[in-house]
Amino acid sequence: MSDHPHLRWTRRHLLKATAAGMLVPLAAPAVLRAQVRELVIGGAASHKPWVEAHVMPFFEKKYNAKITFEGTKSLVNLEKMQKNKDRQYLSVVQMDDPVMILAVKEGLLDPITPAKAPNVAKLKPGTIHMDGMWANYLQPWQGIAYNTNVLKSPPVSWAEALDPKFKGRIIVPSLQNTEGLPNLFMFAHLATGKPVAEAYKDIDAAFAKLQEFKPNLLTVYSQMPQAFSLLEQGEAHMIVGALSSFGMQRRLDGAPITMAAPKEGIFATPSGIAVIKGGPNPDLAFAYVNELLGVEVQSKIAPPTFAMPTNIEAPTPPGMPTDVKVHPIDWAFVAENRNEWVKRWDREMAV
Repeated sequence: MSDHPHLRWTRRHLLKATAAGMLVPLAAPAVLRAQVRELVIGGAASHKPWVEAHVMPFFEKKYNAKITFEGTKSLVNLEKMQKNKDRQYLSVVQMDDPVMILAVKEGLLDPITPAKAPNVAKLKPGTIHMDGMWANYLQPWQGIAYNTNVLKSPPVSWAEALDPKFKGRIIVPSLQNTEGLPNLFMFAHLATGKPVAEAYKDIDAAFAKLQEFKPNLLTVYSQMPQAFSLLEQGEAHMIVGALSSFGMQRRLDGAPITMAAPKEGIFATPSGIAVIKGGPNPDLAFAYVNELLGVEVQSKIAPPTFAMPTNIEAPTPPGMPTDVKVHPIDWAFVAENRNEWVKRWDREMAV
């Protein structure tokens, strides 16, 4: 340091100058600008390939951020949120809608609003839930998967599952599986003739109709790959209530399988996204949600997931149903009654 009296700085002078804003650290702003923030997302293990291929590169570049995607089951992600309630490390979850309801009841989610995620204002009716606690970014759909070597024309009605010619040839998902629920509602419709939106609460009628259907059952699955293996081999002729994201991928892989959207309509399965209350980098979390609800990202992820976009401005991918009714599911009603339905299913539908 110089000995010139006008240039001699004491520690006291330095503190005064810093407090007055005369001296600004030169390195700190550059360090802050270069700092990459991390966003940890909990989602389904099956989502990891398309998140890594289509979402991560786009988002990380746009926001100078790093995404870590933890793929597991929805209930496992819920447990992580519960255990870390006072110190969350996840910022966003992509979970099944029934599990989202449990997260809402425990106060684990931060509402999605147009102010924080403007694209939420562009979503289809029925895809925003519980005043914005979560939203759907895609709609994989459920219809009937069938073996094209065995059936030369697609099933045109869910009622075809009752035809005696299919004795011992049909597979359905267990009611333990989320994708098992639409069969219950459709069988209620077939039994009562009421619109699905009214019939689904008549569960007694649904189970009565299922008893008529039971002789046609080959098996009830809890593991989807095993069920599709039986379908590919021709042992099963149809999977009633099959997921497009699995059935259409198997067709793409060369299996003699395709999906039918029967005339009574199809069901949109839940692909929910939410921001965790108290999670790190909330502004980045809402930005991620906003991007998944936007046209650009949905246009990228809908085709490889064989799903319908939820943003009204996003194009429907080729091969998706366009002229058939999509039935929503009242997940709050499901949450209230599902345990009893599962018990009854296990009791009455065992094969």
